[in-house]
Amino acid sequence: MRITLERMNHAVHLKATNEDGAVIHVDGAAAVGGENKGFRPMQLLLAGLGSCSSIDIISILKKQKQPLEDIRIIVEGEREKDKIPSLFQDIHVHFIFKGNLDEKKVKRAVDLSMKSYCSVTKTLEKTARITYSFEIV
Repeated sequence: MRITLERMNHAVHLKATNEDGAVIHVDGAAAVGGENKGFRPMQLLLAGLGSCSSIDIISILKKQKQPLEDIRIIVEGEREKDKIPSLFQDIHVHFIFKGNLDEKKVKRAVDLSMKSYCSVTKTLEKTARITYSFEIV
């Protein structure tokens, strides 16, 4: 795995490119010279957790032959106050599923991802308390 970062301005706006050519823009808060032209690094961690778990869940539900129409994930994180570095201490992930889904199968898919499969969750849980919930609409 390889990511290349390029500085895009004379402040802290960066362009991150992976080996497939996909791009994400990263920027800092105004307090450190950022201009809100991209995700902040800690936001990327939350996005990574949400996307990692959703990839697992979509795959599991497909194997279970569940008719998933859509999935939306809301990830909220609370960082340590007045500390440098300021690590995440609490993260909550809420999954919103759309479709005629079996609630027990959805719960199993979410549990498997969050407790066993998602590498980002397993990495972040070493320093943060991670909770999760779901609903089917």
